[in-house]
Amino acid sequence: MDDDAALLALVARGDGGALARLYQAYAGRLFGYLLRLAGDRMVAEEILQDTMLAVWRSAGGFAGGSAVSTWLFGIARRQAYYRLRGQPPPAPYEAVDRPDPAPGPEELAIAAAGGSPLAGAVGDLPDHQRDVVALVFVAGLPLAEAAAVLGVPVGTVKSRLHHARAALARTLATQGVPE
Repeated sequence: MDDDAALLALVARGDGGALARLYQAYAGRLFGYLLRLAGDRMVAEEILQDTMLAVWRSAGGFAGGSAVSTWLFGIARRQAYYRLRGQPPPAPYEAVDRPDPAPGPEELAIAAAGGSPLAGAVGDLPDHQRDVVALVFVAGLPLAEAAAVLGVPVGTVKSRLHHARAALARTLATQGVPE
């Protein structure tokens, strides 16, 4: 049993400290993903809290059929869609605030793109492509985990990424942004 699964087992037994450690391990990545989906820092923070509450309530239902990270991102995705149902896609945001004090290179690149033509182009992608971009590039999930979160085959994730990259390249080229 890996460390995350052990933490989740402790959460299932009511260990609040284990939930706090799980939060510390995943809050930055989950927040980045949720911010990309919601487009609003406050809404993303609320969805993150809803996600952790759902983890607290359903930790005993984790069967181990996937990685804990995949399970967590699946819960976050469902919580986001419950909250955002019927709302238009988010507008590009200016800056990415993260609860994690040490963002990784992908997070820094996305933060640097906030308000840029790239952020606007990502915001214009169809939901299914924006979802894949957020999971793979913002949250840093491997393709197989992104596929598990979305409930689609890995080939579909690859296809959506390919189409998203092509759409981004076209959009940026029409705006005169160099490669």
